Amino acid sequence: MPVLIEVCIDSFASAAAAKAGGADRLEVCSALAIGGTTPSFGLVEQCVADLQMPVMMMIRPHDGGFVYDNDHIETMLGDIEVAKSIGVQGIVFGVLTVQRTIDHQACQRLLDAAENLETTFHRAFDLIPDPLAALHQLESLGINRVLTSGQQSTALAGAGLIRELTDQASSLTVMAGAGVTAENARQVVEQTGVQEIHASASGLATDEQSQGEICFGTQRRITCAEKVRAIKDAVSIAS
Repeated sequence: MPVLIEVCIDSFASAAAAKAGGADRLEVCSALAIGGTTPSFGLVEQCVADLQMPVMMMIRPHDGGFVYDNDHIETMLGDIEVAKSIGVQGIVFGVLTVQRTIDHQACQRLLDAAENLETTFHRAFDLIPDPLAALHQLESLGINRVLTSGQQSTALAGAGLIRELTDQASSLTVMAGAGVTAENARQVVEQTGVQEIHASASGLATDEQSQGEICFGTQRRITCAEKVRAIKDAVSIAS
């Protein structure tokens, strides 16, 4: 079975490059440099309408941790309603308690709002002290997928735990992500047994016009079609 490639993007240029490189699915975010937050609705709509490929939309109201109060949850619920109206394939979210366990009540509210959308629990999972117990809790909630680096800085470093999660999972898909490149993608797949991987396949782009005494940021990451294609070629050998 071919390994599915999900590419995370935060601009339409990156989304178009991901499709050109052969990506199977997009995760659309804003601010990938901080792990991704809820994107512009215009960007999501543009990706769905113009690229005609599966789109997962990040639902994350701010950067930093994943403990959200009721106001944050209400914001996330509103964003999910917009996601449904746009026609995305699914949403990506994660909510934890202050003890870094899954916030079942909050997750259930988001799942109820999502209705028939696919759901991915993002790398908040990598902060949970007991990942195997958390895996089964996500399955009991009805989550479709979990994105994880195996609680390490990269998926390759966390391959052992990802393999254990893959072997234990019964009703959800384990997707490996963090630091996945063409150089290590085959190794990640072979060591973990996953059928889905997540990558940015990006490089740094410098905006010369933003340099000067008043600066609003000079560098951003842009997905490269050739890097996506190279990852796809690498995992095709492993699958």
